[in-house]
Amino acid sequence: MTMMDRRAVLAGAMASLGGGLAAGPVRARSRAPDASSGSPAGKPVAETPMRAPVINFLGGFSNPNIEVDATLDPQSAAARLPDTPQAKVDARALADVRQSGLTAVNLTLGYVSGPMDPFEFTVRDIGRWDRLVRQHSGALRKVYTAADIVAAQAQGQLGVIYGFQNAVQLGNDLDRVDLFADLGVRIIQLTYNPANPLGAGSMAPNTGLTDFGRQAVERLQAARIMVDLSHSGEKTCLDALAVAKDPITISHTGCRAVCDLPRNKTDAELRGVAQGGGVVGIYFMPFLTPDGHAKAEDVVRHIEHALDVCGEDHVAIGTDGDVTGIDNLDRYRAVLREEIQRRRAAGISATGESEDTYPFVVDLRGPGQFAHLADLLSKRGHKPARIDKILGGNVLRFARDVWGA
Repeated sequence: MTMMDRRAVLAGAMASLGGGLAAGPVRARSRAPDASSGSPAGKPVAETPMRAPVINFLGGFSNPNIEVDATLDPQSAAARLPDTPQAKVDARALADVRQSGLTAVNLTLGYVSGPMDPFEFTVRDIGRWDRLVRQHSGALRKVYTAADIVAAQAQGQLGVIYGFQNAVQLGNDLDRVDLFADLGVRIIQLTYNPANPLGAGSMAPNTGLTDFGRQAVERLQAARIMVDLSHSGEKTCLDALAVAKDPITISHTGCRAVCDLPRNKTDAELRGVAQGGGVVGIYFMPFLTPDGHAKAEDVVRHIEHALDVCGEDHVAIGTDGDVTGIDNLDRYRAVLREEIQRRRAAGISATGESEDTYPFVVDLRGPGQFAHLADLLSKRGHKPARIDKILGGNVLRFARDVWGA
C-alpha cells in the first residue's frame, strides 16, 4: 500500500466516525480486562467522570494489534502499511482515546536507537506527525503551551505533546535545541538506557552527566523545553538536578525502594525532582515487580511510595503504553519474543524485561485504564482532588511552569 493509499484509508475511517471524536467531555468507563483470554476489555464495572485533565506523561495512541497482525501474517493488509507509527493510528485507536477520557499524551517521536541518522530521521518524523495531526485536526491538537491542553479537553481532542526519548539527535550542536523547540518539541529525555554524549543511561556505568550534557540542560531550559531524566543513570539524574535552574521531570519510572531494578529511580532522585518543583510519572511496566509480571496493585504501590517521597503535588502517570489493548495475548507473545531479541542485540534492553514479561500491566490496559486506576486509588482512600492531580493536574501545572500558560 502506498503512502497515498494509507492516507485515504485513514481519512475514510475517520469520516465513518462522524463528528463524535470532537464532541464535548466524556465519561470514561472502567473495565476489568480479561488477562486469560487476552481481551482488551471485559464487562464494564464502573463509570467514573473524568473531572480534571487526564495526561499520560509518556505513552501513545496507536493500535498495537496492527503490528501484531503484520508480524504474524506477512500477507495481511497490515503488513502492507508503511513501517511508521502513524500507520497504526487508525479509527479504532482514536475512538479508544475518545472513550478513555485521555486529554493529552507525551508522544515519543524521532530517533531512539537504530542505524538511521538521528537528526535526519527525527526531522522527518516530526514532519510525518505534523501531517497526521493536520489530517485529523478535529481529533488531535499539537501542544505548544499548557493552554493547548486546556483547549484540547474543552473541545474533546487529544493533545499531542512532542517528546524525545534520546538526545543524540542534537549531535554536538546545541543550536539544534532551538530548532527542535521551533518545530514544537516540548520535552527531551537526555539518555536512553545506554550512555550517549550527554551522560550515562540506566544500563551504563554510573559515570553521570558529561560537560556537554550540562550545557544541554542549560540550553534546553533556556528554550523552555522540559528536561526528562527517565532512563538515566542515578548519577546522571542527580548531576542534572544540580545543574538545573528550573524544574525538571522523570516522565516514566518506578520506585527503586519498592523494586530494586535499574530502570526505577531512587528516593534521592525522586525527592530531588519534587524539591525542584518537577513531576515524577509512574509507568505501567514490568519493572514494577522483581518477576516482571506487574499488576494494577503494583502500580498503586509505586504511586503511593512516590506520594510519600515527593508529595501529592509532584506525582503523575507515564504509562509507557498505548490506550488500545492487545486483543490476543497468546498471539502477541511471538511478537514480543522477537522484539526483546532485537532490543538485546541493539544493546538497549533493560534488566527486568524478557520474553515472558509484557511491556504493560495486564489488568490495567485498554480504554478503561485511567478510570480503573482512579477507582483503585479511591478505594485505597485517596481523595478526588489528589487523584485528579495524579491523573493530570500535576503535569498541567508543571507545563504552565515550564512552557507558560
